[in-house]
Amino acid sequence: MACRTACIVTELQIEVRVDDPTKHTMLTEHMERLKVLSAFDKNNEGSSVFTVTEAGLRDLTDFAQDYLDVTQMFFRIAGETEWRTFAQVDEVFASQWIDDLIQQERVISYYQPIVDADRAVYGYELLARFHSPKGRMIYPDEAFAAARARGRLYALDRLCRITAVRHAAPLINQKAFINFVPTSIYSPEFCLQSTVAVANQFNIDPYQLVFEVVETDKVDDVEHLKTILRYYREKGFHYALDDVGEGYSTVELLSDLQPHYMKLDRSFVDGVALDSKKQENAEMFLMKAKESGSVPLAEGIEREEDFKWLKEKGYQLFQGYFFGKPAPSPL
Repeated sequence: MACRTACIVTELQIEVRVDDPTKHTMLTEHMERLKVLSAFDKNNEGSSVFTVTEAGLRDLTDFAQDYLDVTQMFFRIAGETEWRTFAQVDEVFASQWIDDLIQQERVISYYQPIVDADRAVYGYELLARFHSPKGRMIYPDEAFAAARARGRLYALDRLCRITAVRHAAPLINQKAFINFVPTSIYSPEFCLQSTVAVANQFNIDPYQLVFEVVETDKVDDVEHLKTILRYYREKGFHYALDDVGEGYSTVELLSDLQPHYMKLDRSFVDGVALDSKKQENAEMFLMKAKESGSVPLAEGIEREEDFKWLKEKGYQLFQGYFFGKPAPSPL
């Protein structure tokens, strides 16, 4: 699977599908007159598919509000497979700021400690923090939502990965846990080569880096995930499964994925010392980790009693505000 144009920030190309056959001629003439029509095709179902620039999409949106039934219009950014309703067009326009953020590389990594059972620092999770031109802090949820809206997910994920690898360089004999979104990666051989190159540039031992699969429970294509993890393993990196918890659909495939680390989601950690349901889940998780040969890591610890309970049960690594909040530099 080749990496698509979404890998870098370029001018958007948008496909628009119109299901009303009576509007085809009107639309074609309008867009040709404005010179915003890149391509036109009619499919077997009678729908028309137009390819336009972002400027063309803006004009078409205004035109559609006056002359068309927008419930019969859909769009998708080049490289996407799913059609979106025209009601979502404004999300694309409102998220244009993410393009500048990516191009200007306005991102740094914060360090959050990961400790062992003796509270000694084992490593750090490197967490992306973004900033606006005026210095306002932008958190990952906001940035990644904008990137998804504009088809920039890979470009942002790549920027965060490379930045985190650079920030791992100062760590001595400590692991660096680096997040990545597997659904943004088309071909690991192509999409991840820049990550490998930066690690080599800074003489970082691959063994030091742990690539952490975020949104594990949202991965539909498990075979593609296996391909990515196999690539990381072949390059000498370790990897972790993040946000694993009750109902995790891939838990029976852990023997195939063979993660080096498994992270118990914070929703099952906070208050576990007093919650029998969470305790049951934590013990099931621990059993699965042992069966797959993975190191169990509990994240989101904010209370000493939760740390003690998890430690007594056999958890090996711990992360959360109880040990330290994300900071611009390691402890």
